[in-house]
Amino acid sequence: MPIITLCESFELYNLLNQYSCVSRLAEINFLCLIDARETQDYYINHVITAKNMKTDLDGTFLLPEAVEVNSMQHVVVYDSNTSCLEEPGRAADCAQVLAKASLCPVHVVKGGFQRFSALYPYLRTEKILYTITELENLKIYPVEIIAGLLYMGDQKQSTDTSILKDLKISAIITISHLTQTDSLESRSMKGNQAILNIPVADSVESDLCSSFQKICRFVGSHINVGSRVLIVSRQGRSRCSAVTIAFLIHHFKYTLEEAWTYMLKCKPTMRPNTGFLQQLSDWELHTLGRKQTDISTCDL
Repeated sequence: MPIITLCESFELYNLLNQYSCVSRLAEINFLCLIDARETQDYYINHVITAKNMKTDLDGTFLLPEAVEVNSMQHVVVYDSNTSCLEEPGRAADCAQVLAKASLCPVHVVKGGFQRFSALYPYLRTEKILYTITELENLKIYPVEIIAGLLYMGDQKQSTDTSILKDLKISAIITISHLTQTDSLESRSMKGNQAILNIPVADSVESDLCSSFQKICRFVGSHINVGSRVLIVSRQGRSRCSAVTIAFLIHHFKYTLEEAWTYMLKCKPTMRPNTGFLQQLSDWELHTLGRKQTDISTCDL
């Protein structure tokens, strides 16, 4: 039987905000999100796209109808406020039933709906049924890299005022495709956000490494005082992920492999180009004093 583990609220947040061309929540086998609270609580408010797990007359949880749990890539369950799997609770009981049907680990959200909805009130809803079109058009937020502090996304998200307001973003780093003559590297203000523009193209020949130190200082100066930073590039896959990996190496002293693995958990589609990967290897040497990740043999 698959294992049952606790997951943090930001891990569920990131699952809800994965996308390719449209939200991955439109894929029928991507996420099985179960609300194990009492039905009346579910109808008042729940996490977006969650389904309520009903019980029989004896109080035993029943598998949700019209959901093939064994085909799901991710199975997540929450109740009101479970914080420990060793304590009896509706989420733990529900997870046991789901685990018997699932082929993947079952995750229980630590702190339950109370904590998640306090952190992400904009992802609560009363809506129960969705059409495929509605799922495809759900608002997608930047993924959360360091809980409550560092986010990564695409250029479109950085111009959405509702996203910036919901996430309480104080600073934005834009790794743009503009040339030096189009937009000089600068620090400025846009609305209430401090902006750092780094004009680098997404090319294997582009020099991003020379900006790593400046970017790390900029991010650190904000998150060290509790301010939230958003890092973006045009598609949110190559340049911004390279910069974010560089910061994780700098801030947490992660090896390149550790930072890469961590980033894949936050955004599986992230992929710095091969030129940036080599620069990250050089940055690992500069930051940690030696190269600890062999990019020629490592599955990066």
